[in-house]
Amino acid sequence: MSELKKYQMYINGLWVDAEGGKTFESMNPSTGESWALIPEASANDVDCAVKAAHKAFTSGPWSTMLPTERGELLHRVGEILVKHSEALGEVESIDTGKLLKETRWQASYISKYYKYYAGLADKVQGATLPIDKPNMFAMTIREPLGVVAAIVPWNSQLFLTALKVAPALATGNTVVLKASEHASAPMLEFAKIFEEAGVPPGVVNIVTGFGDPCGKALSSHPLIDRISFTGGGETARQIIHNAASNFAEVSTELGGKSPMIIFEDANIDNAINGILLSIFSASGQSCVAGSRLLIHEKIYDEVLQRVAKRVAEIRIGDPFDDDSQMGPLATRAQVANIENSVAKSIEMGGRLVCGGRRPPQFDNDSLYYEPTIIECPDMTIEVAHKEMFGPVVSVLKFRDEQEAIEIANDTNYGLASGVFTTDIGRGIRMSQAIRAGIVWVNTYRAVSPMAPFGGFKHSGHGRESGLEAVYDYTREKTVWINTSVEPIDDPFRMQ
Repeated sequence: MSELKKYQMYINGLWVDAEGGKTFESMNPSTGESWALIPEASANDVDCAVKAAHKAFTSGPWSTMLPTERGELLHRVGEILVKHSEALGEVESIDTGKLLKETRWQASYISKYYKYYAGLADKVQGATLPIDKPNMFAMTIREPLGVVAAIVPWNSQLFLTALKVAPALATGNTVVLKASEHASAPMLEFAKIFEEAGVPPGVVNIVTGFGDPCGKALSSHPLIDRISFTGGGETARQIIHNAASNFAEVSTELGGKSPMIIFEDANIDNAINGILLSIFSASGQSCVAGSRLLIHEKIYDEVLQRVAKRVAEIRIGDPFDDDSQMGPLATRAQVANIENSVAKSIEMGGRLVCGGRRPPQFDNDSLYYEPTIIECPDMTIEVAHKEMFGPVVSVLKFRDEQEAIEIANDTNYGLASGVFTTDIGRGIRMSQAIRAGIVWVNTYRAVSPMAPFGGFKHSGHGRESGLEAVYDYTREKTVWINTSVEPIDDPFRMQ
């Protein structure tokens, strides 16, 4: 085994080891071998990061920087991101197993988020109020919250970081970012972007470690004013519990079990491309993965047969090979979880159409898993209602529009959904009826800095991206000004 690459955390503009020099190993999923040493932050390390962020917010140069200057700095971050997108993509592919052609594209595309919020930095406005009292002028102003704790998972971490960090910095907050313990290296490489851009010390801090003590210390720290979390429901419950100690505002994005609904009048070629895009991109490791495929009974056999044929042709391979169409899963625990759920679902009455195993051409130490289709007679089959976070799609049949809506909404989740139909009226009706934060019609996985991102039900609360995000990272203050030259009334002589 070659020597492991050693990383340091980024705190107060400095590269530092964890307290006591503690580290943990990060694994390359395509080989199953460790490749990097990551700092294991203690509660004291987190305390240092939060205090650095608090100082930068209250008394550092960030506190006096004009909004336009912050915008110029964020625009510089976006420009540098493009320059380093190839290198960032390479590290993310090594650490997560995602295809390089996806990670380098994503690293470049997210520059648009930083540039978008750079443009909004000096556009956050208050208002004057038509007050019902004489000689009084009243107005509202919006001010940053303070220190933001941004907690991201390993998948699409550069994208998810942009949704949090860009609007937070644009509005004058400072940030402590906790990277996922499953793939921390891309976040530590990402810190170099802020350093190169000249972001002042303490404005952006990046810590690495486990949920306890690192995540717990961050989410419960008394100087944290807002927590933005993307991840699993159980962790979210712990974070919300921890936030009770500091009364921090909390927003969450918690994944989903998104339906892909194919109507009998759909453009079949377009629908099949949408299906493949929704569930097998990133090996299904996406919060918006279209993991429930609902097909109208009139076209059920045709669509299922054609999808299965395309799935059998998917090229599984090395993430650095541009001919590869699907890479490995990210963790051993996830592979084991999928294997158990697939076996259980077949025992429950699901029919395995294709996949359902580790590809025999790869070493067992690697974490590859075949793209898998399972026919489900109803929603009681485990893969039909459990978030798999892998390349597994459950297929269900429906008779009409109403039944499609009932199946689509028969879940605790509500992040995303896809509807394929050539009837625009039906598309509108479905977009109104589906209980999800995102509805894609005749497309899937389209994102933009202008478009809000978030879910319903157990998929979390709050929205990221879009114009409204700048207001989520500010609070309103009301200012009253007495314009009269006369003294105010004697409080003990009021009539």
